[in-house]
Amino acid sequence: MTAPLSSVPETLLGLVTHFSPSGAERAAVDWLVERMHSLGAGKAFRDEAGNAVGLWGSGPKQIILLGHIDTVPGQIELRVEDGKFYGRGSVDAKGPLACFVDGAASVGLVEGWQIVVIGAVGEETDSDGARFLVDKYRPDFLVVGEPNRWDRMALGYKGSAWANVTVRAEQFHTAHAGASACETAVETWLAVKAFGDSFNQGRQKVFDQLLLSLRGMDSGSDGLEQWARLSIGARLPVDLPPHAWYEKLNETLKVSETFRVLVEPVGYPIPAWACEKNSALVRAFLNGIRATGGTPGFVYKTGTADLNIVAPVWQCPALVYGPGDSALDHTPNEHIDLAEYAKAVGVLAAALKHLTQT
Repeated sequence: MTAPLSSVPETLLGLVTHFSPSGAERAAVDWLVERMHSLGAGKAFRDEAGNAVGLWGSGPKQIILLGHIDTVPGQIELRVEDGKFYGRGSVDAKGPLACFVDGAASVGLVEGWQIVVIGAVGEETDSDGARFLVDKYRPDFLVVGEPNRWDRMALGYKGSAWANVTVRAEQFHTAHAGASACETAVETWLAVKAFGDSFNQGRQKVFDQLLLSLRGMDSGSDGLEQWARLSIGARLPVDLPPHAWYEKLNETLKVSETFRVLVEPVGYPIPAWACEKNSALVRAFLNGIRATGGTPGFVYKTGTADLNIVAPVWQCPALVYGPGDSALDHTPNEHIDLAEYAKAVGVLAAALKHLTQT
């Protein structure tokens, strides 16, 4: 059964209507700033990094609700079918961000507290928005917005580190009996995989494992030198920070003296982060989920989020919350259940009230 778009909560509809793939968030940010003004934020603005920021109250205690306003590319026709709202970003992660805005607005001003809602830019690329925030705030509590269902909290996200591994050797005739750069590159990948298998021995939980992927291969020759390049991705556990992974990668790649192997880190390596489970913040959300009729659950994710950027610096109680099914992230079928969205707003509001009044 179809329904009009007017049946979608205004904050959620407005955010998803303003298509904002990474690098093109300005219109959505400007809309959200005005929306937060209209919902009672004492101050709302676009910061120097382009993030949308809304402030309810003036502290001295501070709660940051950090969502992201950018999406992956690929517009989806906006529609409501069987109580589900379809659109790019409805799940990842404008649903959680809209939930933050509506939840904060429903709580309003609380004496002694400041609630900060941030729609960060660039999360789907290099997290430029979150990196800008690191030195600007020192909150007492942090909630990051990602879809994990209305009745669950995520307490950890894996780290990530990418590398290009290049094998080089002098060119020789193809009739030569030796291995080529391409063959040696394959052996190199198998050695990396073998290390991963060894590392993961006895680690039953995926969150504790090293997850490796071969993202691409390329090869060539200029007549004097032959080369083959592997693009390797790693999802890291808490006890294997990026610098240690790169060291292990270099140690693992011991090939014959005929070949030279170069490991080049790519992009921003990000360490894994696990949140403290026994905290006032977690207890507030447990209370909120139960008060809304749910049975709380916890999850640890294999992806990486802005949590990994800010939490190690802010060192405050943190968790990740938001409505939506993360299996729909980045898909052409992305949609959010509107009943779930309403429950999530209720959970967040109850959690904020519990946290600020106890």
